Amino acid sequence: MTRIESKEVIVKASNVECFEFLLDMNNYELLLPQDKISHWESDHTKCSFKIQHTYKLSLVYHSSEPNNQILVKSGPGSPFKFDLRINLAENEGATKAKLVCDADINPFLKMMVQKPLNNLFDYMAERLAKVKSA
Repeated sequence: MTRIESKEVIVKASNVECFEFLLDMNNYELLLPQDKISHWESDHTKCSFKIQHTYKLSLVYHSSEPNNQILVKSGPGSPFKFDLRINLAENEGATKAKLVCDADINPFLKMMVQKPLNNLFDYMAERLAKVKSA
């Protein structure tokens, strides 16, 4: 299992607001780099998109701990299985947020996807801070 963690960000919104925003998979489009994704599809519990010139990722809501953590799993069509945890913690009226992905990828694929996925999760964390702090 390969673990990929985003940097921790501070979101100028309560963890309740962040949690409710992240519970709706339609909102994940706002967290992704628009110039690098295509074929976006979503509903309240799942989303899928194609990453520029590579593969399709599918994310499916799995479970949550209210206001603290959301667990999203890989869905149909994803090139590998993964669990993505979005951890939220109250921080003096704001929220600390971090994405942690545990992916089941072979060593060859790991060399190809680890850096792009790390960049993607960092970007998503930064976008969460920007979108919810606005």
